[in-house]
Amino acid sequence: MKKLLKFAAVGLLVAAAAMIVVYRAVNQVPSADLPENERVAMIFQEGGCLSCHSEDPVLPFYAKLPVAGKVVMKDVDSGYRAYDMRPFMDALESGTEVNAVDLAKVEKVILDGRMPMPKYYLVHWGSSITKGKRAVVLDWVLDERVAMYSETLPQERAGEPVRPIDLDVEVDEAKAALGFTLFHDPRLSVDNTVSCATCHALETAGVDNHQYSHGVDDQVGGVNAPTVYNAVYNFVQFWDGRAKTLADQAAGPPLNPIEMASTSFDEIIAKLQADKAFAKAFNAVYPDGLTEANITDAIEEFERTLITPNSRFDKWLRGDSEAITAEELAGYDLFKKYDCATCHVGQNLGGQSYELMGLRRHYFADRGLELTHEDNGRYKETQAERDRHRFKVPGLRNVEHTWPYYHDGTRETLEDAVRDMGIYQSGVELTSAEVGQITSFLKTLTGEYQGVLLTNDTPRDVIHDHDHDH
Repeated sequence: MKKLLKFAAVGLLVAAAAMIVVYRAVNQVPSADLPENERVAMIFQEGGCLSCHSEDPVLPFYAKLPVAGKVVMKDVDSGYRAYDMRPFMDALESGTEVNAVDLAKVEKVILDGRMPMPKYYLVHWGSSITKGKRAVVLDWVLDERVAMYSETLPQERAGEPVRPIDLDVEVDEAKAALGFTLFHDPRLSVDNTVSCATCHALETAGVDNHQYSHGVDDQVGGVNAPTVYNAVYNFVQFWDGRAKTLADQAAGPPLNPIEMASTSFDEIIAKLQADKAFAKAFNAVYPDGLTEANITDAIEEFERTLITPNSRFDKWLRGDSEAITAEELAGYDLFKKYDCATCHVGQNLGGQSYELMGLRRHYFADRGLELTHEDNGRYKETQAERDRHRFKVPGLRNVEHTWPYYHDGTRETLEDAVRDMGIYQSGVELTSAEVGQITSFLKTLTGEYQGVLLTNDTPRDVIHDHDHDH
């Protein structure tokens, strides 16, 4: 019996040793002689990330088995729904710049040690993110983030997923001046009653504080108007991303039958052309005169000036540790802990990706309202089922003044918006203290326009101006 036990013990030791050898063999850090992008790509390829986070995953053999297959397909569907890793891998392989959101998501997963999932790792030992691989990825993320922005931050802030807003921006001042006039000109609307500034007033943080904006004849739209401030930092415009540039965005509302309802830009141009002084000033800047392209170009040039730098948080990022309080800093730490900073990144703390509304819990089922066309989000443009309920992430700059919140304007207070983002996007029930701390942090994002701190004195009851009857 003793010999049998001794034999078994030796066998176990041999097996354990063999397992260690195999584990080390399949989890080696890619050679330092390789380019950094290639090393990182190899780590994620070996990690099997594309087995779930891809439209066309390479499924393992056991995906065809009755019980295991059901588990696998559920994980694949969930993984792809949450994050499509293919654009990230394509950027690595081509050597092009990786999206700031991808950097943040990859970094957070590595820091938390969430991936690979234990049930995947048990079958695929080579997927392990070892200490050495972890260091390679995190060093690469830092290098990419530093190279992505022109401003160099102090060493202790260089790795943050967000960045300060530029203190100034280069623009064609003559074009911007014309754009300012056009932005405030109601002649862009059919009845000369509505301008861009009607829904994006500069004195009210670039919004109108309605659940849905009001157009000509007091018609009510179907989506909450986002702020025009810092829109230059968004990778696309509108909640559904249908406009690639600010000029493209500017071309939309004048012809929208609910917003400005003009029949054509020819109609608009005729009215502007009749204003001899304006036409003369316009022709001096644009030799080919009043055209749709020139009108929207001028508006875009003006909107590029609508940046709000020098927030207290920006001062902290630049090295002033006294710019924010301990309570606000604690809120920022929670903001990162609960994955808010995997989507709300960069200079605008958002506007860099499309994300699913209701990632962790079905938002629209809980909302209790009939689904609208606008609720489809990005799906309206792509007709791809994965894009249903997926929206461009809003920027959080000056967010304390841009109520109500979400694409449907259903959250009237910042506290409510924060609490429900925890539930629907992060899958956590935030405590009252945590909500308060995150809200305090978000209020440090209020910046200055032309050297003056943004404010908004609009009374809260404006939200209820028959908006909820829509």
